[in-house]
Amino acid sequence: MIPLDPPFRLATEADAPQLADLVNFAGEGLPLYLWQGLAEDGQDPWAVGRARQEAKAREGQIVVADRGDGAVASLTGYAIGPGPEPIGDDFPALFRPLQELENQAPDSWYVNVLACYPQFRGQGIGAALLEIADRIGRAEGLTRMSVIVADTNTGARRLYERHGYEETASAPCVKEQWDTGMENWVLLMKSL
Repeated sequence: MIPLDPPFRLATEADAPQLADLVNFAGEGLPLYLWQGLAEDGQDPWAVGRARQEAKAREGQIVVADRGDGAVASLTGYAIGPGPEPIGDDFPALFRPLQELENQAPDSWYVNVLACYPQFRGQGIGAALLEIADRIGRAEGLTRMSVIVADTNTGARRLYERHGYEETASAPCVKEQWDTGMENWVLLMKSL
């Protein structure tokens, strides 16, 4: 991991409640929908989400902005390799369009989650996290960045476009029982 200066740091397990909120917010409610399906009888789906975020924090996969009162924004991402991931007949339909779009972004650092609580927007936190993402991508020897956004998430899309991302592809959203107004996932990319 690259060095981080305050207010940015690696997430810890104690950040899990905020991280679950932020992931669900960034994912347009899709994470909560998935956690509901993963929850055992009587288990709180949010507990599933928090446990998943605790595991990612233990692995050092999440950067957060913390001004002294806990995480107010987060960045999660990973390198996409040179070859496409297989999409077999048993691949979950809900994730198929997302994987199809990721497969169109080989050799890039993928911004999987970038989220900020609404009351902290407009303060440059998202832009700073995108700069951190660029630094991580460069440190991993990559020359491109990628992100997938919902077609209805105009605020996020404007942020990415201000930072050089351009639409390169889109795919129809598969909704199942997920309650969303979006119609398409949009792949945005930029060169480093």
